Formats: sequence, structure tokens, C-alpha cells
Amino acid sequence: MIKSLLDLVGEPCKASNAILAVIRGHKRLLDVATILQGKTRFHSVLMLAWGLVADIDIESEKYRWMGSARIDFYALQRILYLRQYNGRVSFVPAPGFENHGEPSTYSEQNICNPIPSQQQPIKILQHGYQGPDVDLKNLEWRIINGPFVAVWLHNVPWGSENTMAAPDAKFSDGYLDLIIIKVCPKLALLSLLSNLNKGGHVKSPYVAYLKVKAFILEPGALTQEPNREGIIDCDGEVLARGKGTYQCDQKSLMSYDKLQITVDQGLATLFSPV
Repeated sequence: MIKSLLDLVGEPCKASNAILAVIRGHKRLLDVATILQGKTRFHSVLMLAWGLVADIDIESEKYRWMGSARIDFYALQRILYLRQYNGRVSFVPAPGFENHGEPSTYSEQNICNPIPSQQQPIKILQHGYQGPDVDLKNLEWRIINGPFVAVWLHNVPWGSENTMAAPDAKFSDGYLDLIIIKVCPKLALLSLLSNLNKGGHVKSPYVAYLKVKAFILEPGALTQEPNREGIIDCDGEVLARGKGTYQCDQKSLMSYDKLQITVDQGLATLFSPV
């Protein structure tokens, strides 16, 4: 988040520059995403990932002793032993992105009442803000079926200091940037990931890049191992763990099942350099 803010004015991502931005007192609105599954809601300000990106982010924790090099090290492992995931994504595209996917309709099935899974989510009490009130049934939905290498939703341009995940993302445009990495050769995947530091990966023919107003993720199992599922990562933390995943015995906030995401435009406020 800080990298995205400071990059607006060309300043390095340093604590001193962030502190100066707070002292100056300039403010900027920020969209907030609400993730819904059953009665469980989670609010996100940065990103949601499923597939390759989530696997690298969470599973590389076992190599934390390597420092920041753990990400590159484990990314190479995951490319060599590439996983592909069955599943589907449904979305309401922003104007100009209606050519992505096939026409579909909205269904609340399994979102308000998710199918019980082997891994039961953490029970929480509902208080405070519950997310935007949007009539999703009357929106123009589109659908893309897997298999996928990765599905990545971003609210701001930078995912880390050297990862410009969504080069066209805006802080308060009311949309999330959706990056879908399709099934592709390993060399092509290595090439597009090497362009993450400049956002060049979105130009790859194996990447679909668009803006969405609402989104539904239906995660599935690995194509190669039907009894093994994946990880859903939100703002750098595990949101859901499927069967056979890293530390799958630990409880998570949600089940590895269908979930819905909507956007509340400009709900939050950030200190900003300008």
C-alpha cells in the first residue's frame, strides 16, 4: 500500500517518506472490498489471490529464514512443478471490458449457505459494517472457466516493493483489477513473472487483465491431483485452505468454497503524499 502511494510521486518506498506523508496530512480515498461466504464477511484493502500467487505467498513461509529471497526461490520451485487448478470465476466487468468471458447470470447458491467442508471455518460474531448493498441479480455477469494457473484481484497497483501486479489500478475508481494467468508453458510463465516489477506481465497472451465491479470465485482441485485443493490468500493472510494444502490442519476464516466479492467505492481514507 505504501509503495503504491509513494510511487504516485516518484518517491522511494522508505519509512521516512511515509512518515512525511502523514505529517503533511494530505488524504486520499480508498476502495474497500467485502468478501462474503455464508454469514462470514471479510474486508480487504489490498488483494486476493488463488493459485500460483497464493501458493508462493503462503507456502514460502517455510523458507522465511532466507529473508525476501524466499519468494523468488519458491516461485522457481512452483514453476518447475507447476500446479493447475480447476474452477471458475464470474464477474461484472467495468465498461470497456465486456468482451472477456461468456455471458452468465448471478446465483446466490452456496454463497449465503456454503456447502459444509472437511475444514470448518472459524466462527465469528457479526458487528459493524457489513459491506455495500448492491443488487447483484440485475447486473451483467460474465464467466470464465478454468483450468487456471493463478487468479489475482488487486485494489492498488503494487503487491510488494518489486511487484507491480495491477499497473492500471486506481485507489478509488470503484473497481478491482482482475489478473488471470491461464495455462501456459513453463518458459512463458517464467518470462511473464520476470516482468512483474514493471507490470509487463499483463501484456502476455496468457494473461487476462480487466477491471470488475463484483466477483465470484469458485475454487476447485488440482487438475493433476483431484484430491488436493488450494489456498485462498487475502491481504497476505490465509483466508481459506483446501484439502492437502500447506498447514491444512489449521483453521481458517472461510471454507475452500464459493465466495463473493463486492466493492465499496472510497470507503476508507489514507494519508497520501499528494
